[in-house]
Amino acid sequence: MGSRKVTTAHDWQGKSITVAGLGVSGISAARALAGLGASVTVVDGGSGAAHEERAASLRGEGIAVRLGDASSLPPGTDLVVTSPGWKPSSPLFAAAAEAGVDVIGDVEVAWRLRGPDAAPWLAITGTNGKTTTTQMLASILEAAGLRTVAVGNIGTPIVDVVLEGDDAYDVLAVELSSYQLHWAPSLRAHSAAVLNLAPDHLDWHGSMEAYAADKGRIYEGNHIACVYNVADGATEELVREADVEEGCRAIGFTLNAPAPSQLGVVDGILVDRAFVPDRQKQAQELAEISDVKPPAPHNIANALAAAALARAFGVPATAVRDGLRAFRPDAHRIEHVAEVAEVAYIDDSKATNTHAAQASLAAYESIVWIAGGLAKGATFDELVTGAAKRLRGVVLIGADRALIREALARHAPEVPVVDLDRTDTGAMSEAVRRAAELAQPGDTVLMAPACASMDMFTNYNKRGEAFADAVRELGSTRA
Repeated sequence: MGSRKVTTAHDWQGKSITVAGLGVSGISAARALAGLGASVTVVDGGSGAAHEERAASLRGEGIAVRLGDASSLPPGTDLVVTSPGWKPSSPLFAAAAEAGVDVIGDVEVAWRLRGPDAAPWLAITGTNGKTTTTQMLASILEAAGLRTVAVGNIGTPIVDVVLEGDDAYDVLAVELSSYQLHWAPSLRAHSAAVLNLAPDHLDWHGSMEAYAADKGRIYEGNHIACVYNVADGATEELVREADVEEGCRAIGFTLNAPAPSQLGVVDGILVDRAFVPDRQKQAQELAEISDVKPPAPHNIANALAAAALARAFGVPATAVRDGLRAFRPDAHRIEHVAEVAEVAYIDDSKATNTHAAQASLAAYESIVWIAGGLAKGATFDELVTGAAKRLRGVVLIGADRALIREALARHAPEVPVVDLDRTDTGAMSEAVRRAAELAQPGDTVLMAPACASMDMFTNYNKRGEAFADAVRELGSTRA
């Protein structure tokens, strides 16, 4: 494997660097680079009070800010550092390419800022489950007594964490999006996992092939383990294609009994047949399924992936168990809100695409499904076909609900469908009431929209909060 030069802190001195984006990661990178002696200009096409406030703060620190023009390259730029969401097709990057100027992301900046004794990175990506798995991993590492933090696509900007110094942490749990990986060519993790692959963000990447290739970058140069999903052959293919360090192993995770070099499930126990003295004959018990919260199949898969990375770092089995027991997922991720009239109400507003909704629907036997929103170009035939036998009824909301209604008509015509012809935020209360009318004792009302939320709500969090409020209102009327 060819090695890349790792830029150290003194290499930034005197460089003229353009930072694209005035968001959290852009501001973090701008301040860090300015503090290391670079001449920094932040560019952002936005305007308004919030942008002006951020710009004023940076200008007060000697950082130039240009608002309202995100297409032209400031004269004399030596390097462009982009925020993750900026598309590769952005005019600024075309101008950079024409000028022979490299474009990197904040994750690449963080990687280059690391010292020789910096904490190793255990890295995680995938279409769904990244945040939960990264937080599980951090919990397991903490249970092992290691100094760690969950960073990257969540929490504190990774540049800020790296600047705390080489001795601040023993290991980092790093969530990485496909956007971040696209702009991080030098990243070489200790071990990494791709949880799953399904069509998403194709408008940004241009194709499924390009999206998968960017996800696969996480395996490049891995030292110890490339962790993949046995049930998702595309993740294993990415391992095969990766250029890794000699001795790096492919480690699978599965919801079934594991083969050698895999982690899996046997009789309700999470077990390891990868990091044991004799993986042909031995299996190490790690935790019980009941230690995983919630114990839905896709969340058990998340736990196995986190355990695999932790075990690759040498964490004992007891820490895997203790870390999973201590972990609590963020809100709006298959979260049990309440039980009303013997019907469970589950908030999975984070299921913003069909792949996530598929995993959520597979966790319950008899479901009244609340779905809809912005489809982002998705199709729903495969999702509906797989879930049809579990559906007691469906309540549709949102701008693109017709796409789901048409898929239901094709593949589950016997399932009752309530189509709410309104996109105001009050539609959620009606959706919950109508779902309650369809549900029978023992059923689950599952809000797993399979769509983005921005047609009706600021974000998926607000959508989940509206669902929870509506469920509590329903409970108060039926008490």
